[in-house]
Amino acid sequence: MAKISSESQLSNVLVLMADMGREMIVADRCTVWLIDEANEELYTTVAHGVKMIRIPYGTGLVGHAIATGEAIVIEDAYDDPRHHAENDRKTGYVTKSVVTIPFRNHEGRTIGAYQAVNKMTEAGKFTSKDLELLSLAASYAGKSLESVMLHQEIVDTQREIISAMGEIGEIRSKEMANHVRRVAEYSYVLALRLGLSPREADLLRTASPMHDIGKVAIPDAVLNKPGKLTEEEYELIKSHTRVGHQLLKGSRRELLSAAAIVAGQHHEKWDGSGYPHGLSGADIHIYGRITAVADVFDALSAERVYKSAWPIERIEKLFEEERGRHFDPAVVDAFFAELPRLIEIRDSLADES
Repeated sequence: MAKISSESQLSNVLVLMADMGREMIVADRCTVWLIDEANEELYTTVAHGVKMIRIPYGTGLVGHAIATGEAIVIEDAYDDPRHHAENDRKTGYVTKSVVTIPFRNHEGRTIGAYQAVNKMTEAGKFTSKDLELLSLAASYAGKSLESVMLHQEIVDTQREIISAMGEIGEIRSKEMANHVRRVAEYSYVLALRLGLSPREADLLRTASPMHDIGKVAIPDAVLNKPGKLTEEEYELIKSHTRVGHQLLKGSRRELLSAAAIVAGQHHEKWDGSGYPHGLSGADIHIYGRITAVADVFDALSAERVYKSAWPIERIEKLFEEERGRHFDPAVVDAFFAELPRLIEIRDSLADES
């Protein structure tokens, strides 16, 4: 129970709930079902031994339990017309005894259900004690799940806003929105190669589309100038890092804080010759060092209003030359190690001509 209440990731909470239910009443499998209101379906991402399952709302034993708000205990699923036998036919699994218990949020509204399958005792039947234990677990876990789902909704909303704002910055500079998507995916791959946790790598992937958000403050005439920039115009372009950081730095949200770092530091250089602050080495946040490589790789790979796309051999040569100067040597090493994967991403997210 304590693990569930302290967990903030929805997928982890669902796994913990399923594991707890299975162990608590000695079942072969335990499934946590949720409601997809938009598609009028019930679904589970956690069902021991099988992949995601989706069924129409109101169907099957779980559908009946959720619709009525009542628990169901049966000894043989195939003797009950409510059993959704199609899933057994698809998986080859044989469902026998079943206990299904709806769980509710703080307001008493049903938001899903526990379903335990096949009692692993000689009798092979779920008892009233099993029903009592799983009901207690459902009551507690349902309220914890609601909190996590609300947190996940906030995070998903932040992701959508960050992605949309990042695309706005690129569209203004006449660079296709796929640029920010590619940079995000490159950053994720490089972060994992460098040993960042999947959670932190995903955080960077979500935040990196905001790296050029400060371009919203740059006049179109300068941003889209096809010829060489004057010194004054170049200084104006460089200001997008300060503007982007300023826009995002005040948030206490983890995603926006990460985005502020990326926006402010992706043009810093390993040797200290970058901007806006001339940071060097490890003083540059790892997010900035990774995004710098991802951004430059994509910029060189893509055709822009002021240049043609570079061939991969020329790009490789530049990264070799700039290893330890512009770029963190470790990130460059990760770049070369993952180059085939990065090229796959580039090609799969290519801009429309």
